[in-house]
Amino acid sequence: MAFKRTAHALSVTALTGALIMAAAPATFADQTRRDQWALKALQAESVWKVATGSGVTVAVIDNGVNADHIDLKGNVLKGRDFEDGDDDASPAGTNTGSGHGTAMASVIAGHGHGSDGQDGVKGLAPDAKILPIRSGTNGYADAIRYAVDRGAAIINISEFQTQDLPQDREAVTYALAHNVLIVSGSGNNGSANIQFPAKYPGVVAVGGVDSSGKIWGKSNYGPEVLLVAPATRIVNAGWPGNERLGIGDGTSDATAYVSAAAALLRQKFPDLTAGQIANRLVKTAVIPASVKGISVPDEKYGYGIINPLVALTKDIPAGSKYGPLEVSGTDSPSSSAEKSDTGTTEDEKADQKQVLFFVVLGVIALVVVGLIVLLIVKLSRRNKNNNNGGPGGPGAYPQYGQQPVPPQQNPYQQQPSPPQSQWPPQQ
Repeated sequence: MAFKRTAHALSVTALTGALIMAAAPATFADQTRRDQWALKALQAESVWKVATGSGVTVAVIDNGVNADHIDLKGNVLKGRDFEDGDDDASPAGTNTGSGHGTAMASVIAGHGHGSDGQDGVKGLAPDAKILPIRSGTNGYADAIRYAVDRGAAIINISEFQTQDLPQDREAVTYALAHNVLIVSGSGNNGSANIQFPAKYPGVVAVGGVDSSGKIWGKSNYGPEVLLVAPATRIVNAGWPGNERLGIGDGTSDATAYVSAAAALLRQKFPDLTAGQIANRLVKTAVIPASVKGISVPDEKYGYGIINPLVALTKDIPAGSKYGPLEVSGTDSPSSSAEKSDTGTTEDEKADQKQVLFFVVLGVIALVVVGLIVLLIVKLSRRNKNNNNGGPGGPGAYPQYGQQPVPPQQNPYQQQPSPPQSQWPPQQ
């Protein structure tokens, strides 16, 4: 049995310092939105003129989502509870921790309430739909596969566990093979210890920053970190009850912002693969100008802070299918998709075709080599005659040394001069 923690559990308790408002009156509306500093930092008002997440489903694998919360109502689909084995994915219990999944859903797709949604919590992708999933206690495999099979484009996992489960690895590969991007938090004890599922190849591992762009002190770090996002004093809809708000710290929240940014890109660029969505986020991420002397990817910043407006509007080549996502050997998504969709018989046929292909290729190579040798012999004889038999005769060709072939550069390898920017950017 895998022991799980939410990405708040090892740091500031979820929703610490809550804005306890039974029914926030209109006078609190402006203040509530001002407290959502991350929306301003991520240029949300400008972002929403380009995309709002409409038509995109984000699965929230967590401890349940309150579909009746005033800032989420209508944006939460029917989900699944793998802990109780039913279709009721609402939180269990009434303590503050039970609101964690609701909080993450609101950071992603909260639509606020009141006049033009000016009150309450607004997410970065306010028109996205949330597929709520309670993952249970035995890893994430069932929850991930359920999310993929139910049409989620993005999977948000603001939890982690210490145990590396083979079935979870396979489920991550299954998601990537079906073009679904998984985003997960790095952890919250400030150590060089990325846990699972963020540690798996193919998952976007997310760290956290504060409002100045500085790495949050409790954000875990390591080579797996790909991106960072706001993680401190994040207003959310996570408290029990249908109208209350909370505020908290954690890479949970940073993960939710990255998932929301990915949802925006999915709406704007529906033909891009999961890896190409990650590519846009990576290629437009920024390192604050106040941060000196680092190369990206950095173990704490990854490639930098997400910059969704630029990711939506900049002309960026699509890139390779998997972009910056690590895909390795036998765990490659292509092989996983074949096994999942066609079975071992199709694999055997594919192997036979591959063997035949290489045999034919070998025969062709031999013929080509023979022709080249024959041509060289003929040219040598002709040159000998033209040069009167001497290497320096009147018909001699100049001798050129072989030019070294420059190595192909991986665009995601260490870059000595990361892009720097004022952060947060001005609206």
